[in-house]
Amino acid sequence: MSILITQFFNGLSLGSVMLLIALGLAITFGLMGVINMAHGELIMVGAYMTYVIQQMFAKYLPSSIDYYYFLAIPVAFFVSAFIGWGLEKWLIQYLYHRPLDSLLATWGVSLILQQIARSIFGAPNVAVLPPSWLEGGVNFAGIVFPYKRLFILLFVLVCMLILYFYLNKTPAGRRMRAVTLNRDMASCLGISSRKVDAYAFAIGSGFAGLAGCALTLLGPIGPTIGTYYIVDAFMVVILGGVGKLIGTIFGAFGIGLVSTLTEYSTSTTMAKVVIFAMIIAFLQWKPSGLVSVKTRSLD
Repeated sequence: MSILITQFFNGLSLGSVMLLIALGLAITFGLMGVINMAHGELIMVGAYMTYVIQQMFAKYLPSSIDYYYFLAIPVAFFVSAFIGWGLEKWLIQYLYHRPLDSLLATWGVSLILQQIARSIFGAPNVAVLPPSWLEGGVNFAGIVFPYKRLFILLFVLVCMLILYFYLNKTPAGRRMRAVTLNRDMASCLGISSRKVDAYAFAIGSGFAGLAGCALTLLGPIGPTIGTYYIVDAFMVVILGGVGKLIGTIFGAFGIGLVSTLTEYSTSTTMAKVVIFAMIIAFLQWKPSGLVSVKTRSLD
């Protein structure tokens, strides 16, 4: 039973990380249909911003080093959001309805951002020391639940609640949902789909930065940290259903749980094979994913 509980917790932990990474991708992919291959590098930006904030606290405010993470979270979000906004303004907006061109262009941007990170921080990975209040864990019935993983679970929950409130309770969020459901009709009703696209891309990029901030608690970071997670993030979005937050949640935790349970009985490589096979089989049965978008558009 203890092994089963441990694997279940590991699955929830992995699922929460994948969900945080996929949230931003679900916004941009679901709204604009843009395959953003630079999403992983926006995760890297958030991770390095956390590293920079930690170094600044260590140099100028060593007595308050345990509180650097509270400043790193908004900095990671806004810096990644600003880069995403600039990327959409100067590149992506000219590539709508050109999926192959957008894929190649964002892949080129990802290589450029990786090289910039190598030039500034160096090629080797760097370590971000977590705050002291995240060291250790909760011991329950002989099972240790690390504070870092519990904090990430809580962090993801707060991010989901904020995103849900934004999409359902604010005028800007409702405009974003309207454009997702029917872009032409929303434009006829006076909604500037151009502005909605820009804001959506910035918000999605900001959530990628938050994911990078969370990943610093799990291990060292480097210029290629985002490439390890981008494929899994796309799997979560496609499995959950494009444009649906609840589907992204089910997809992330489902993949996380199945992956950890399969790894325990087989190996990491075999777990990847099983996950891919299950997703392919499921999409053959339900191509729209777990939760499909209800729209008034005529196909």
